[in-house]
Amino acid sequence: MDSCGNISDPSCVGKQSHVSRNFAWPKESVVEAQGELEAPLVDLDGFIRGDQDATRRAAELVSRACLTHGFFQVINHGIDSRLVEEAYQQLDAFFKLPLHRKSSLPKTAGSMWGYSGAHAHRFSRNLPWKETLSFPFHHSSDVSEPVVSTFFTSNIGQDFQHAGMVFQKYCEGMKELGLKLMELLGISLGVERWHYREFFEDGECIMRCNYYPPCHEPGLALGTGPHCDPTSLTILHQDDVGGLDVFTDDKWQRVPPRPHALVVNIGDTFSALSNGRYKSCVHRAVVKRYKERRSMAFFVCPKGDKVVRPPQDLVLRDGATLFPHFTWSDFLLFTQSFYRADHSTLHHFTRWLLSSKPSSA
Repeated sequence: MDSCGNISDPSCVGKQSHVSRNFAWPKESVVEAQGELEAPLVDLDGFIRGDQDATRRAAELVSRACLTHGFFQVINHGIDSRLVEEAYQQLDAFFKLPLHRKSSLPKTAGSMWGYSGAHAHRFSRNLPWKETLSFPFHHSSDVSEPVVSTFFTSNIGQDFQHAGMVFQKYCEGMKELGLKLMELLGISLGVERWHYREFFEDGECIMRCNYYPPCHEPGLALGTGPHCDPTSLTILHQDDVGGLDVFTDDKWQRVPPRPHALVVNIGDTFSALSNGRYKSCVHRAVVKRYKERRSMAFFVCPKGDKVVRPPQDLVLRDGATLFPHFTWSDFLLFTQSFYRADHSTLHHFTRWLLSSKPSSA
């Protein structure tokens, strides 16, 4: 027994001398990656400036990636590197807090917000070797109480007021970048440029800070298991340690960190919005024996009551709608209360949605 007590307690993540069965994953999930993923590096500078040729080239790169595996990286995205560095400083400060401080804002079953150690509030096996802090972001009509700043001061304490201000600014930048990417995705799909941007303008987004401690047996555990994000679009910054893998061409492939680049991947909800044309990216996070890893994920989501349906011109081109229409709030409920996200979440949600609809008389 380790000195930290119960070996399956999430507070012991990173302190265990061996991986307990709660954290052990099946062999097929932890098989080693083979080589590096050849994903496009999309320069957004010309697109943001309104250069038509640069926009066309960027859209072509995005289209090829999203038709194949749903993953690409972007540079010249407009997010200040100094803001990213400051956000990591605040992330580090939070995860170095004593457990009793972090646990004072627990992420409870059915809730999206708060601190989680290994998601042990939801699961008892295949636990992820990580700690997370999740909080909401959306534009508030009350400018005197920004959403993120208020979350930090109200839930963590006044000593994290500056952290709240930093992450408020970070989320504002990520939301604007997300809307620009929605324009580019619309162009790449050949639909009206503003269609997706307008759909997500009033969205209720999710921000998640991840901390992956070192692991003495990295061949048994995973920081995050194989899954597709149920959200629409994920914009991720990973530190220079590496550990992100994407599954494509029947094998896991590494995604090495690139200086000043942001990782972007398609989620299930946008896959439905593209009528299944764009692939929801299957990915995982591996852990390191001697190094900790951190990342910051911003999940672009629509407003909860928005009906997720592809543009009519896409449906006309394809001849049919691939998925039944649904609201983001229903999909979120499914993933938080009924189903653990994996590579086939959207398929299982579709079955659940159709079975839960009242049959006509």
